Amino acid sequence: MADGQLSTPPHSTFQTEDDRLDRLRLVRSRRVGAVTFHRLIAEHGSARAALAALPAIACAAGVEDYEVCPLGVAQAELKQGRALGARLLVHGEADYPQALTDVPDAPPVLWAMGDIALLNSPAIGMVGARNASSLGTRMARRLGLGLSEAGFTVISGLARGIDAAAHEAALEGQGRTVAVMAGGVDVIYPAENAALATAIDAAGCRISEHPPGLEPQARHFPLRNRIVAGLSRAVIVVEAAAKSGSLITARAALDYGREVMAVPGHPFDARASGCNILIRDGALLVRGPQDVLEALGAPCAARPEPELRLQQLPGPTVPQRPLKEVALLHSMILNRLGPSPLAEDQLMRDLNVTSAQLAPELLVLELDGRIARQPGGLLARVE
Repeated sequence: MADGQLSTPPHSTFQTEDDRLDRLRLVRSRRVGAVTFHRLIAEHGSARAALAALPAIACAAGVEDYEVCPLGVAQAELKQGRALGARLLVHGEADYPQALTDVPDAPPVLWAMGDIALLNSPAIGMVGARNASSLGTRMARRLGLGLSEAGFTVISGLARGIDAAAHEAALEGQGRTVAVMAGGVDVIYPAENAALATAIDAAGCRISEHPPGLEPQARHFPLRNRIVAGLSRAVIVVEAAAKSGSLITARAALDYGREVMAVPGHPFDARASGCNILIRDGALLVRGPQDVLEALGAPCAARPEPELRLQQLPGPTVPQRPLKEVALLHSMILNRLGPSPLAEDQLMRDLNVTSAQLAPELLVLELDGRIARQPGGLLARVE
């Protein structure tokens, strides 16, 4: 599907190029992340109506002189992406990855380079340490090659270490691999993986929810991790410390109803502590590709592909609270928090809200880089 043409599934609520541009403007507007985007669409019915309502919503949250993303900025992004040879995939369109349609914080747009058909193929995520051991790297290669040859697409984040080994091995198999970028789709990070990125463009696919040219920042990596988890039928953690981005990916996979698997490591190796914790808590222990294939009911590549596909569910489940109330709660949370840590239980009492009301909004603010979690259930505002 060309960028200027639309092929919309039955559940799509937009049918014109203008609607597509409105959705891009909406997600690029200040303080609009994926969850807020879906809430706005659900509440107002269209991106254009949501854009019109945003200034009033921002004002209710105490943000003065709010302006939505200008039309020219969105048009310039489209032009830049097309000049790169990238394709824009918009949530609700036929080419958008079906595996992400049941994810509540699904990226509203994705820029893609390479074979986008891989985004709708049976997929396994693989993540792990950047400072991987030689054994960890060998295991990632063994898994990547075996799963690719069995017909699975290997999803990872193009980082050094386990990610790079998984991509390289998948390319040696059937070339079925997708790299999810933390920055713009044209910004290779780390730079040492430039040749790998080029190889993925030729045989696999690279995607990003961010505008082309955006340099990755620390807060972008947890966002990238959720896409890896959402695209995958299962996520394998090869090596990971007890506190690492790989465990964020595993946690997202559990939240999305995906399988979580882990490769065990020596108890004295800090790089394996996260994997050992996952296995202790119920993750499937993985010794090689066959363990993964048997767990997924796919002992060989000849198994018919439809049986391997994720069940295609309706769009994201969107909270029904009016967005003005959500914006007000965000403002109250940020006003109460400061650089000094505050216990989450205390914040709940101070704001007189329940855990069910508070938890999803803390996650949104954390992913947006506006608050940070600290050991002991403490929260602090990021200045």
